Amino acid sequence: MKQIGYLLLLLVAVFSCKKEIKEAKVVVPEVVEEEKAPPVIKEFGYVLDNFKVVKDTIKPGDSFGAIMDTHGISRAKVFEITNKIKDTFNVARIMAGKPYMLLKSKDTTEKAQVFVYQNNKIDYTVIDFRDSIIAQKRKKPVKLVEKMASGVITSSLMQNFDDQNLSIPLAYKMADIYAWTIDFTRLQAGDRFKVIYTEKFIDDTIPAGIEQVKASYFEHRGKPIFAFRFQDDSINGGIDYFDDEANNLRRAFLRAPVKFSRISSRYNLRRRIKYYGNKIRPHRGTDFAAPVGTPILATADGIVTKSERRGGNGKYVKIRHNATYDTQYLHMSRQAVKVGQYVRQGDVIGYIGMTGNTSGPHVCYRFWKNGKEVDPFKQDLPASKPLSDSLRPKFFNYIEPLKATLDSIQFKPQEIL
Repeated sequence: MKQIGYLLLLLVAVFSCKKEIKEAKVVVPEVVEEEKAPPVIKEFGYVLDNFKVVKDTIKPGDSFGAIMDTHGISRAKVFEITNKIKDTFNVARIMAGKPYMLLKSKDTTEKAQVFVYQNNKIDYTVIDFRDSIIAQKRKKPVKLVEKMASGVITSSLMQNFDDQNLSIPLAYKMADIYAWTIDFTRLQAGDRFKVIYTEKFIDDTIPAGIEQVKASYFEHRGKPIFAFRFQDDSINGGIDYFDDEANNLRRAFLRAPVKFSRISSRYNLRRRIKYYGNKIRPHRGTDFAAPVGTPILATADGIVTKSERRGGNGKYVKIRHNATYDTQYLHMSRQAVKVGQYVRQGDVIGYIGMTGNTSGPHVCYRFWKNGKEVDPFKQDLPASKPLSDSLRPKFFNYIEPLKATLDSIQFKPQEIL
C-alpha cells in the first residue's frame, strides 16, 4: 500500500509540474534600438551643423568687401574688420581661384559670422566676427608618409613620372637636387632613378604635396650619383644634399637658367643665323627654349648690374657673381629684379619672352669669365666645399640605412631596357 501511495504522490507532482510549465508564459525581452546621433561634421574647427554654410571660390574682380556686402555685412563693419585684422591678414591680397567658406547664423537673419580663407591645401585664415573680431592663421593636421619610387627613362623624367602617376612636384625636387650635376634636357634612354621621399596627407587621404626627398639615386649615362639630405650647420640654410662620399652636390652655378627646357642653340662662334639671312655671326650664348612666361632663374648668387631693354638683346638682366664670373639673360618678356639687388641661386629674375632680335620664345644665356664670353658647358666650374671632417662620421652613420633601402628598391622587369 505504501508503494502505491508513493506512486500516486509522484504522479500528482509530475502532473502539477507539467501544468505549471504549460501555463508558464515565455517572456521575450523587448529590444529597443537606440537612435544613433548624426555624426558631428567639423571643418576648420567649427561644427558645421550650428551654421548655415556657404562655400564658394574667389572670382576674378572679387574683393573681401564685395563678398561681405553680398552677405549683408555693412561697409562700416567691413572697415572695422579689415582695420582690426590688418596685422594678421591683408584682405586686399585674396586671390582669384582660392576657396572660401562663410558661416552664417541659422535663424531668419542668416547673419554672416565667420569667414574662412584657404591659402592652400594646408594653411587657412579664420576671421571670426561673432562677438569680438578675431583673425587667426591656422594649419590643417598633416600626416607624413614615407614613400619610394623608381623608374627608367625612355623619353624624359616628366614623361616617366606621368606614366607612373607619380607627383610632378617630386620630379621638380629631384631636378633641383641634381641641377648642378645632371643636365635634365639631355637625359638618355636607359637613365634610371630610385628615390625615398615623404608626402603630406590631410585626413590621411588627401595629398598635400611633397615634404622632402630624403635620399635618391640617379644613374645618368652609366654613372651613379647618390644624394642624401643632411643638416650641415656650416652652410647657409643648414640643409644640403651630399653624395655617398660626403661631397656636396651643389655647384657655384646651375647648369641651366630654366627648368625642364631644351637647348635650341648652343654657343657657336661660326653659327649661321636665320634672322640675319643665314650669315655667319658668332653666337656667344646658349639658347634655352621654353613657353612665354616661364620663370628664368639666376644660376648663381650675385648682384644685378643691369636690368634694362636694349636693341637686339630686348629686355635683359646681367648679374655680377664675383671678380671672375658674370652672367646675362636676354629676350625676357619682363624682368623681376632691379639694378643693385642681391639675388640668390635659383631666384626668379625674369620670364621667357620674345623681345629684341628673336624668332621664338627663349632665353639667351651668356656667360663671362674674366671679362670674356665663354661656353659655360666647357668650363670647369667650382664646386661647393664638401662636408666638414667633424661631421663625416655622423653623416656616414645617418646614410647607411638610407643607402641600404635604396639598394633594396627594385626596378620593375618591364622597366629594364
